[in-house]
Amino acid sequence: MDSMGIKDILLYGEDVLRQPAEPVDPSDAQLKELVDRMIQVLQDAKGLGLAANQIGVPKQVIVYDTPEGPQALLNPKIVRREGKEVEIEGCLSIPGLQGEVHRATSITVEGLDLQGNTVRIKAEGLLARVFQHELDHLNGSLFVDHADPDTLQWVTEESSENKEQ
Repeated sequence: MDSMGIKDILLYGEDVLRQPAEPVDPSDAQLKELVDRMIQVLQDAKGLGLAANQIGVPKQVIVYDTPEGPQALLNPKIVRREGKEVEIEGCLSIPGLQGEVHRATSITVEGLDLQGNTVRIKAEGLLARVFQHELDHLNGSLFVDHADPDTLQWVTEESSENKEQ
């Protein structure tokens, strides 16, 4: 397997980021390798979530970080949304840009695990936001499409270090 890393994340402007992803068949033998690559890229980038189309694979696969370690979800769909909140988001495909995005505070996501079992996840707070962000990717949408344009700003490492002090 060739090595993947943060350099393999496609950046804003790549056509595949605007294309709806295709459903996957959990019996596809290459899915495990795809998920392993995605988890490696996610960890290298120190991200919270990653959609397959962000590495050029227009398939309905996401990976996301949890306290128990990285997880994968195939063909995910949001089946329930509750509440509303506004938080600042960024994206690995648009490094350095951040803005306020309205999202549901609580969601339920259904999809499949790598073994093809149906999974139903109730998520709140940050995990709910990560799911909504990654599922937008699978639909060819980016956070900038949902962000309040007046709040979009470029953040440099230097300015974020100053905020932490």
